[in-house]
Amino acid sequence: MKTVNYSEMNSDQTGVPRGARPFLPETNRLRLSIAPSGQMSNRGSFAANGLVKACTVVVQCCPAAFGPPDIQKGWIAVTIYANQTYDEERALYGSRDITVEECRFDGPADGESAFKECYDVRVKNSYFNLRYPFWHVIHLSIDGCEMTPLCRAALWYSEDIQIRNSKLHGIKALRECSGVTIEGSDICSTEFGWSVRGLRMTDSTAESEYFMMRSDHLHFKNVKMKGKYSFQYIEDSVFEDCEFDTKDAFWHAKNVLVKNCVVKGEYLAWYCENVTFENCTLIGTQPLCYCKGLKLIGCRMIDTDLAFERSEVEAEVLTPVESIKNPRTGQITVPAVGEIIMDDPLAMGRVIVTGKE
Repeated sequence: MKTVNYSEMNSDQTGVPRGARPFLPETNRLRLSIAPSGQMSNRGSFAANGLVKACTVVVQCCPAAFGPPDIQKGWIAVTIYANQTYDEERALYGSRDITVEECRFDGPADGESAFKECYDVRVKNSYFNLRYPFWHVIHLSIDGCEMTPLCRAALWYSEDIQIRNSKLHGIKALRECSGVTIEGSDICSTEFGWSVRGLRMTDSTAESEYFMMRSDHLHFKNVKMKGKYSFQYIEDSVFEDCEFDTKDAFWHAKNVLVKNCVVKGEYLAWYCENVTFENCTLIGTQPLCYCKGLKLIGCRMIDTDLAFERSEVEAEVLTPVESIKNPRTGQITVPAVGEIIMDDPLAMGRVIVTGKE
């Protein structure tokens, strides 16, 4: 491996003035590149041939941000791996402060847990076809990567994760993680996102069953999702500008805002508590039953019958509803309704028909 002392490099070699302190967060890090000859380059990418598997770059940083340094106070070593294939068990187990680019995790040895127990890992443009690659990882960045259907249970028990422009196509890809950001990615993963605390997802697509179950502090924006039993038992979450084609979504959800979204699917949000739909389109039979603290603000309801049964609800609906059944308390305002069913003596909710569509 090649070690370079950053303090000895001038601005022509690095593109950064002498004494500058690169690093932290990932978007501000200085990416030093090493050519096979060991000469420094400012082109911003790591060049390697078959003879060069990795190099180590020593850079000055703030040690408090990533825990105890590896070299001495104020310094940390970053090892770069490029253009390699790994198929052995725990290929990079326990590594710290590593960058992996253009690598493949695949092969006949069929090894698993490539990055288990790692710390401060950056992976870019790499391919994963083996199981359990990222378990118990702290500080992880994944950009432009593909995880195939054989890459099962890819990210479990990890913290501070950024995923961009990637494919997550293995079952149970994310579970019991915290501090996760997903941008511009495609998810095809049954049982994705269970028991996750703190996930921000933007500009992404997902196909899953039991999506995000028992997770909390979610913030989704411009996400398209298809699959049954989504967002069950979630708490303290916000969804904006999303499209969900689902069934039994938001069951037992608590403290959730769904805004400017289209939610298609039967039996929406039963048994939820303190859930608000604002400027949404809701499509499907028997929605919003057995709810507490339910609010609809300026929503459209399509093909919805037997709605609001035994719910505590305040609703402003802008389109006709096929039928409303036994709202427990509150008030529902609609322009028209095909049938109002009030055959439960405990149903005290009011339905106001304005006649204005």
